[in-house]
Amino acid sequence: MMGAEHIRNISLLEDASVAGLADSDPSMLEMSAELAGGRGAAYSDYRDLLAADICDAYVVATPNDTHHDIMLDVLEAKKPILCEKPLCTTSTDCRSLIKRAEILNVPVWVAMEYRFMPPLARMLERMRSGEIGNPVMLSIREHRFPFLQKVGNWNRFNRRTGGTLVEKCCHFWDLMRLMLQSDPVRVFASAGSDVNHKDELYDGEFPDILDNAFAVVEFANGTRGMLDLCMFAEGGDWQNTVSVVGSSGRMEARVPATFRFSAGKLRHSEIAFSDRTFRPDAVEQIPVDSRILEAGEHHGSTFFQHQGFYDLVRKGSGKPAVSLRDGLWSVVLGEAAECSARTGRSCELK
Repeated sequence: MMGAEHIRNISLLEDASVAGLADSDPSMLEMSAELAGGRGAAYSDYRDLLAADICDAYVVATPNDTHHDIMLDVLEAKKPILCEKPLCTTSTDCRSLIKRAEILNVPVWVAMEYRFMPPLARMLERMRSGEIGNPVMLSIREHRFPFLQKVGNWNRFNRRTGGTLVEKCCHFWDLMRLMLQSDPVRVFASAGSDVNHKDELYDGEFPDILDNAFAVVEFANGTRGMLDLCMFAEGGDWQNTVSVVGSSGRMEARVPATFRFSAGKLRHSEIAFSDRTFRPDAVEQIPVDSRILEAGEHHGSTFFQHQGFYDLVRKGSGKPAVSLRDGLWSVVLGEAAECSARTGRSCELK
């Protein structure tokens, strides 16, 4: 799904195209080649794509547990890389990649799409202008549909995803660090596998991923973040709600269900702001071009992310907007939340 989303969004950029594709699944390779307009060379092994040396940059959109080994090979090409989230399934593998990327001096952009979602980008802009004063508390709610089926059902098992609080929630940990401008020091999570995938069986094994969670995160600067995740809550007015309360006001971003999962119904996101008076919320609509909405599942964020990555590639210099360190922190916090949820104890981060 994400490979296809990247192809559709690259096609919206001027002077950019898919020069080559690699996929070990024949049907996915055929579908991707058609989506790319049949212009890119197609390979069943990514190493053959690397050997062909026909690309200016690479996008890695493979199952989570393959990122580490594939990325080690792609780094050797010494070209910019956009790596899908999570960077790896474990913080140990993340650190291994970071060490190698630093030695080779390769720019790696970790695909934290939610940063570039128009309502959240606008919210960050308004926060940094001081509208709410100093941020104190941040809450993120995602009430959505269950995990989609993936090739080989790899996303049904913790050993391949890193766990739901890594695979799905790395976006939210990243947003918390970005909005609160601090690193986490402690997390407590309560979670369960209560509704989804209970009747699924793969090679005699039941899925073990979490489908709902609450988590509280404390940050070094004294701020706090909270996550409310439910993966069996389809059909709500807002799929994502991000609320931040500061010393002088409150702001909330609301994001509808993705365009492709809402019967093609176009709905804009919005931001509501209130100060510490009893005046009604002031609401700002955040429109997004329908072509961009149609190109993906993340309310336009993949396109805007690719714009930034494209500029990095064309300039041949500069730093990725989402660093390897950002990718590492999102996995560290996800790991800690998974550990907390399964042990019933809070986890301290160092």
